[in-house]
Amino acid sequence: MAKENKAVNEQVVDDPSSKIEAIKNLIFGDNIAAYNSEFEKVKKDIASKKKELEDFIDDTRKELNQAIDNLSTDINIRITELEDNLADKAETLDTKKVDKKTLGDLLISLGEKISQK
Repeated sequence: MAKENKAVNEQVVDDPSSKIEAIKNLIFGDNIAAYNSEFEKVKKDIASKKKELEDFIDDTRKELNQAIDNLSTDINIRITELEDNLADKAETLDTKKVDKKTLGDLLISLGEKISQK
């Protein structure tokens, strides 16, 4: 078993990337763990803020769509009221005003009666 450990240790020592890792761990060991922990916290915080923003955007989109629907309904009601009001005004004008053709026919008829007498 001692030979196996020695062989594994020699592989680790001979591998340049593991040498670099060993040096990094010696120099920065505790700091890297702290940095990794901080980075994970920042990642989680960013993900949380992103989720909050997405939820806020969805809520705002729903509110805007609702406001647009309400405005559209209100505009349609007002247009209908204006159309009805315009139709009433046109009907009132028709009853108050004599049509030019009808007035012309009446005047011709009156003129004919006057000329016959």
